[in-house]
Amino acid sequence: MSPSDDELFAFAAPESGPDVQSHDSLHSHARAHWPVLVVDDEPDVHAVTLLALRGVVTENLPLAFAHAYSAAEALAVLRDRRDFAVAIVDVVMEREDAGLQLVRQIREELGNVALRIILRTGQPGYAPEVETIRQYDINDYKTKAELTRVRLFTSVTMAIRSFALINQLNANRRGLEQVLSCMRELGKPEGLTRFAAGIVTQLRALLQVEEECLVCAAMEMPDTPAMLLAAAGRLSSSVGQPLADIPEPNVRQRLSRTLSSRQSSFTDGACIFVPGERQQALAAYIDIRRPLDNTERGLLDVFCSNISVAFENLQLHGTISHLAFADELLGLPNRNSLAQALNAKLDEPYTLALVDLDSFSDINSLLDNSFGDDVLRAVSKRIRAAFSPTVHVSRVGPDVFGLFGPCAELHVGAVMDLFALPFEVPDSAPLRLSATSGWLGVEVEKPSAATLLKNVGAALKRSKQLHRGQALWYQPELASEARDRMQLLSELRAALSSSGLFLEYQPFVNLQTGAFVGAEALLRWRRDNGSLVPPDRFIALAEQSRLIIPLGNWVLRSAMRWRAAMADMVGPEFRVAVNISQVQFREPDFLERLIEFAAECGVQPHWVELELTESVVADNIALTAQKVHALRQQGFAIAIDDFGTGFSSLSVLQHLPVDRLKIDRSFVSGDSARSSGMAVAYTVLTLAKQLGVKTIAEGIETLEQRDQLAAAGCDDGQGYLFSKPVDPVAFQALLLA
Repeated sequence: MSPSDDELFAFAAPESGPDVQSHDSLHSHARAHWPVLVVDDEPDVHAVTLLALRGVVTENLPLAFAHAYSAAEALAVLRDRRDFAVAIVDVVMEREDAGLQLVRQIREELGNVALRIILRTGQPGYAPEVETIRQYDINDYKTKAELTRVRLFTSVTMAIRSFALINQLNANRRGLEQVLSCMRELGKPEGLTRFAAGIVTQLRALLQVEEECLVCAAMEMPDTPAMLLAAAGRLSSSVGQPLADIPEPNVRQRLSRTLSSRQSSFTDGACIFVPGERQQALAAYIDIRRPLDNTERGLLDVFCSNISVAFENLQLHGTISHLAFADELLGLPNRNSLAQALNAKLDEPYTLALVDLDSFSDINSLLDNSFGDDVLRAVSKRIRAAFSPTVHVSRVGPDVFGLFGPCAELHVGAVMDLFALPFEVPDSAPLRLSATSGWLGVEVEKPSAATLLKNVGAALKRSKQLHRGQALWYQPELASEARDRMQLLSELRAALSSSGLFLEYQPFVNLQTGAFVGAEALLRWRRDNGSLVPPDRFIALAEQSRLIIPLGNWVLRSAMRWRAAMADMVGPEFRVAVNISQVQFREPDFLERLIEFAAECGVQPHWVELELTESVVADNIALTAQKVHALRQQGFAIAIDDFGTGFSSLSVLQHLPVDRLKIDRSFVSGDSARSSGMAVAYTVLTLAKQLGVKTIAEGIETLEQRDQLAAAGCDDGQGYLFSKPVDPVAFQALLLA
């Protein structure tokens, strides 16, 4: 094959040709070919395989192909014939694991240990685990996306050579069993040093060399001097030293030559070469004085062919383990590693803490993720330097660090001290940060890691809600509250798809004429037992879980349908007001959804008023202003709800072209109103008049309040004086009355 052949397969229509052999032909000329069984449910894959391997001659014999289009069909063929040299098997066929189950049946039910197996798949998510490759003696595994002609040719050639050697050495059953046994042992992912020691042990057993015979293995990595990893005999004391420093020149030269030439040699002893991934390699030297016979040479060839797979599996397992237990960005252990440490046996009580950086999301949004990464590195470096290795430091969330260590060293003061001084961040002035933390004492007899992390997480969550920038120790009632919230959230999800949720409407009244000019849609939830859940209990929970998005969409649709149904009973200026949460408002397609709902329900956009709290509009005012402009251009009205309770009212009004200010009930009928004589309400009304913005006051309970607000120029009112929130039928009765 030329280098140009090393390119990914392009599937083409099936071609007939001399490479394709019928079942009977293969059976009758078995000694003239290497029989290969192709198992795949895609005809194109069969055609491409034939095209790629057309004319290939290996060990002086051509290939001949038989075909099966399912695992069941392949099993039937293999029951009838045991002369196949290689089976190329797709992993995913009639079932997701059909190929793996076929391999199991070949090895266990049919007892066929000689057949060489090459797995391939077009769906890498169904790749066999390292344990499966080891257990069922799979020669190779490739995804179809990475399979080139050269790689397929190489895999098949190596598999046939293994098959030929296995059959050649079949008479020497002891040697074959020894090879297969050592493959199972060396396939266990126990680290490079133990792997090399296993090679030494298995080579001694395979060649039956004496106890004092020198057998050693060296490891070579890119940009790193080769090192002696394992030895038996007179070099045992040199394990761990660079290869250049071992005292026997002949051994140094043989191992160095094998590693540089990347091939085994069998003169003056034996030195085998084992390639690995990423240019890593192993070489093993056996100082055996007698010449090796053909059987031993064959055993060593099989050993080398299979040990390279075990070596690659070991490296793959190391990579997977690193990804599973380490944080790539900071080089710290991750949540899995912390859980592993929590599950280990303790000799004394320990402390567990979760440390959450305050306002880290703002750092990422205002600057960029690269700067945020630099901040995390600076914090990680300081935390790691502050504690001894007995404290396990890990990254368990985007901006959350987990700490687990002895109580004497890990305490609240030690963590708070970390944030006393500003952090040095590249290309930035010193940055001051604060952190909120949750804490938990861990006794020697402790629950599972999952329980510990859940409990300390509950402490952190409550600390962020009530004590931002401070620390809070776990109390059992926090777990109970968390369970209650989860139960409530589960019921709310169910209510969204049933009839548990409904809307009530509280009218808006023109304070000058007394006419109904609109209504606010208010969400209600009745549980299966008939009890009502207060909105302040479930709305916040829905926002935290992002359930507020489908919930808010349901409210918008329902309110619009109601307004459309009222079209014959009210004037064109009658509006329905809907509260919009911050999470819902920040959705990129919020405007598109509104337009879609309005068209679907048959309402004019100006019939709909969106009530936004000050916290919603004050968060990223530039983005909010852009979205508010777009909403008003479509005809939707914008009101600021609970106006006067926030801290950015004036700046909000300067940037946002809102239609209406809604004076909070606390300034109309609450303690603040009673103590100040509605002074704040009057101030808001004066401000609105100067800005040319309409007003509505909520919480009106008495005629006196209504008259005072009307006299001060308030446009509309809402409150129990006019009506409590009622269902749609009762609202129509109010209109008629």
